[in-house]
Amino acid sequence: MAASLRSVAVVVRMLGQLWGKPIVGVNHCVAHIEMGRLVTKSANPVVLYVSGSNTQVIAYMKKRYRIFGETINIAIGNMLDRFARIIGLSNDPSPGYNIECEARKGKKLVALPYNTKGMDVSFSGILTNISRMVQQKNADWTVPDLCFSLQETVFAMLVEITERALAYCGSNEVLIVGGVGCNKRLQEMMGAMLDQRRPRGTLCAMDERYCIDNGAMIAWTGALQFRCGDITPLSASDTTQRFRTDEVLVEWRD
Repeated sequence: MAASLRSVAVVVRMLGQLWGKPIVGVNHCVAHIEMGRLVTKSANPVVLYVSGSNTQVIAYMKKRYRIFGETINIAIGNMLDRFARIIGLSNDPSPGYNIECEARKGKKLVALPYNTKGMDVSFSGILTNISRMVQQKNADWTVPDLCFSLQETVFAMLVEITERALAYCGSNEVLIVGGVGCNKRLQEMMGAMLDQRRPRGTLCAMDERYCIDNGAMIAWTGALQFRCGDITPLSASDTTQRFRTDEVLVEWRD
């Protein structure tokens, strides 16, 4: 959302000059991770970052948050929002939450494409497939059945690639961040996977206070960067929509 980001950047530059304060540019994904680590007290987890714009499996290594897998097209939150519009669900309080509520009423698991490609996932084909199902007449499933089936399928994909990252990193701790991370069914499925590992794994999950976008996560990460002397020059204080997670030098971690 370039317009809102640029508007805020103008205000930040103005306030910085008026008050003589330094500017610290923060990466949105890294802020989610650091807020999650702070709230859950997780040490060195594998991170599942799921939101409207991003779907990534991440682990820390040598001063960077390395991306092990991600979506190759649309993000999971984007996919859920678009499906909610197709079936006429409200945006209040959020499309994803309303799908979660409808899914609890579902009784039938409808077969949907399961698209994992190594450590990456694909959601666009699933959205196309289930959208066609909605248009079918005399189908033997209900809208809650489709919501239930969609959640079960895409969350299983996320759990699968997260478990692969755990095995690669030798970790046994998962931190879920981003707006979709509030979903109780996703947390439940991830917890079930961790319970079956030996030794048993730990799920670090949050509620909507800190899972969804919030100012506290930006402030906290900015404070971590500031302590390390990471200050953004005025000439470089613009917004970058394609600022990748692994481009950030994480100087505040050992």
